[in-house]
Amino acid sequence: MMAMRYSQLFGKTQKRTPKEAEAISHKLLIRGGFIDRQISAGIYSLLPLGWRVHRKIENIIREEMDAIGGQEVFLPTLQPKELWVKSDRWEHMDPPLFKLKDRHEKEFALGSTHEEVITDLAARFIKSYKDLPLYLYQIQNKFRNEMRSTGGLLRVREFIMMDLYSFHTSEKDLDDYYKKVIEAYKKIFTRCGFTTKIVEAASGTIGGEVSHEFMMLCPTGEDKVYFCSKCDWATSKEKPGKCQKCGGKIEVGKAIENGHVFKLGTKYSKSMGAYFVDKGGNKQPIVMGCYGIGIGRLMATIVEAHHDERGVIWPNSVAPFQAHLVVISNQQSVISKSSDEIYGKLIKAGIDVLYDDRQDVSAGEKFAEADLIGIPIRLVVSEKTKDKVEWKRRDSEKTEILTLGQAIEKLANG
Repeated sequence: MMAMRYSQLFGKTQKRTPKEAEAISHKLLIRGGFIDRQISAGIYSLLPLGWRVHRKIENIIREEMDAIGGQEVFLPTLQPKELWVKSDRWEHMDPPLFKLKDRHEKEFALGSTHEEVITDLAARFIKSYKDLPLYLYQIQNKFRNEMRSTGGLLRVREFIMMDLYSFHTSEKDLDDYYKKVIEAYKKIFTRCGFTTKIVEAASGTIGGEVSHEFMMLCPTGEDKVYFCSKCDWATSKEKPGKCQKCGGKIEVGKAIENGHVFKLGTKYSKSMGAYFVDKGGNKQPIVMGCYGIGIGRLMATIVEAHHDERGVIWPNSVAPFQAHLVVISNQQSVISKSSDEIYGKLIKAGIDVLYDDRQDVSAGEKFAEADLIGIPIRLVVSEKTKDKVEWKRRDSEKTEILTLGQAIEKLANG
């Protein structure tokens, strides 16, 4: 739980949109004070409001990964060249790795992904079939040497990603867990406020014979997806004549990718020397899967899915605060005392609240900024409300006057 006075908040709203901002999410995240303008192509700072949303998304992901047996770890960003040489990806990654040398001329890469590091780690701990299956995940910085960084947080060069890695004794066990991860991903995206199309996808330089992407249909998306008008079948490959599942008509749309899952098989375990001894005493390569979600991109996609002409409309689950308390009055000092008391009672009740306590700012400006920021509930204190508050949902035009107790009860119940 956290409360904040707007007058003390670092990072304020902006009236103008940067010239380079084209995607709706890019425009609104900058104007709403969630991120700063890029300091270089595809490199952004998250401001307090944006970081709070980011952490809410992280927590949703953690809960769903823990629910399917994941154990959280934290792996190095700085990765030695020899690990990437073992997997034959030092010279073959797309986009290419960010490479650097230390003062001893030893070569490293900034991790764009962590298959090499996690497989090397697993090889030291997994010895027997009794150690399997194992599921490890992390939430960590990634660095992608993109040729073109566009769309704000939708395509960046540095970002935070959740990557889960699974280790198995057989392809059958991998298949079963792969399905569990897909269901967990569906829950994550549903909790974040939207649904996705699951498409067959190319594995690229990550590898493996089977992979799927999670796509949200969106006019501003950079990816193209073909999907059935009748069932849930979809693909990002070439357009088929008809649905491969039910024979229905195929439609085409633009989409934003928000997750990618791979059946790696034994690609990395063989090259990195990760083996286990089976029940018969025979040495076998560990069967692996990997599963990723870019959290900044997910945050931007939520905005793409939830906004209007006035600003963001955050779902309750990821909103930076539960309530936005606004004080408006011609007798500021008198009303401020009352609103300060209400602010204190909201905090005491465990409500996350942003309190617009600014003086000499018009009601119109405060309301416009509240709409832009997009916190789900706006509570207004004024001469009209007296000892009560005006309740308004961001996604509705309806207002009602409630006692503070009633407002707290409604906030507590979601």
